[in-house]
Amino acid sequence: MGSISGKVDPVVRGISAADIAEAVGQGLRDFQALPLYGLAFGALYAAGGIVILLCLTAFGMVYLVYPLAAGFAMVGPFVAVGLYEVSRRRESGQPVSIGAVWAAVRSRGEIGWMAFVTLFVFVVWMYQVRLLIALLLGLNASFGSLHEFITVVLTTNEGLLFLAVGNAVGAALSLILFSLTVVSFPLLLDREVDFVTAMITSVRAVVTSPLPMIGWAALIVVLLAVSAMPYFLGLVVTLPVLGHATWHLYRRIIAPVAD
Repeated sequence: MGSISGKVDPVVRGISAADIAEAVGQGLRDFQALPLYGLAFGALYAAGGIVILLCLTAFGMVYLVYPLAAGFAMVGPFVAVGLYEVSRRRESGQPVSIGAVWAAVRSRGEIGWMAFVTLFVFVVWMYQVRLLIALLLGLNASFGSLHEFITVVLTTNEGLLFLAVGNAVGAALSLILFSLTVVSFPLLLDREVDFVTAMITSVRAVVTSPLPMIGWAALIVVLLAVSAMPYFLGLVVTLPVLGHATWHLYRRIIAPVAD
């Protein structure tokens, strides 16, 4: 089957839970071998979360802290692009430097379109939370503190309904975005394909191995959510390990190009 660019579509292979475990092990070894790169990208990701958190607090929008932490995992695949390149270079024996990583990422223009898709879904997630608050908790609902918001959510029928609907919508959006990006970012970095082909290939990967891939998605969400709790600081280590692991999982999912 050909892609819309006329090239042969990437070949998707099935994976198992064992492949995920081995990919995580390889990701951990990449992080241990080149820790400064992982810590730098992890710190950037965590700093972004802290800045947004401070802005929400300053503007009296503390009720968006929980959905921010829950939805922050959505932009992880984009932030981790540099980590994929670090793993790719280490795997192929090429020299690793910030300049080389940045040049490689910049040379892949289609990554910018995937970044747009990722950020668009994240913005949709944040706006639908505000819409649900207006519909279920009141159009003019405002909360003086995060504690007040949590109290309303956990002790009122409207709050519990907001929590249930919000988490359901968030899970659906996360699954959609995961399916579109889990393979697409590494694929765009690795090969000359368009972003539409990359997204289709990513969805094919999830459909080919639904249980292992959903398990991988759940693992990512849980680890990033837990890491985000202590003021996003746990992300400094969690993001690079998951980023490196994603590259190695991509290698197991997408068959090499035949010579």
